[in-house]
Amino acid sequence: MINKKGTRVPAQQFIKNILSSQKRSVSPIIATILLIALVIIIALIVFQWTKGFTKEAITKFDGTNIDLVCNDIQFDASYSGGNLVISNIGNVPVYDFDVRSEYPGGHETADLTTLDSQWSGIMPGGIYSKGISISSGTTTITLIPILLGVNKDGEQKTQACDKRQGKEIFI
Repeated sequence: MINKKGTRVPAQQFIKNILSSQKRSVSPIIATILLIALVIIIALIVFQWTKGFTKEAITKFDGTNIDLVCNDIQFDASYSGGNLVISNIGNVPVYDFDVRSEYPGGHETADLTTLDSQWSGIMPGGIYSKGISISSGTTTITLIPILLGVNKDGEQKTQACDKRQGKEIFI
């Protein structure tokens, strides 16, 4: 390699001169593009994270949120001699029930469709009366309504109401 004076420079010295003469900074345009890309990536991460906090909106009766419909459910229930009786005294058809059997030291939950293959829901004014088997030692049965609604794509989806909309039956 030849320097400005026309003399030969060793290769190591030549590379050192080139590296020291170059600026070691990022251009403002590249820095701006990198900053915008970083902000977009962070925004996408936050969006995906917060999306997990919301649940799919399921509606019933002309677009009413199914959670609000759960508050309108009215039913009576009793259990005696192995026979479960449910009366729908409200205006909301109930698709299914979660049956929570509590006993000393634990509990188990099953839906009524599993306990009775003949179950087909209960319409307003309807009565269900059938013998179902529960675990021995059960002290309390809680019936939690499950409603059938539609999502934004028009697909039918089920949603269990809160435990506070359920009925507790002491055995």
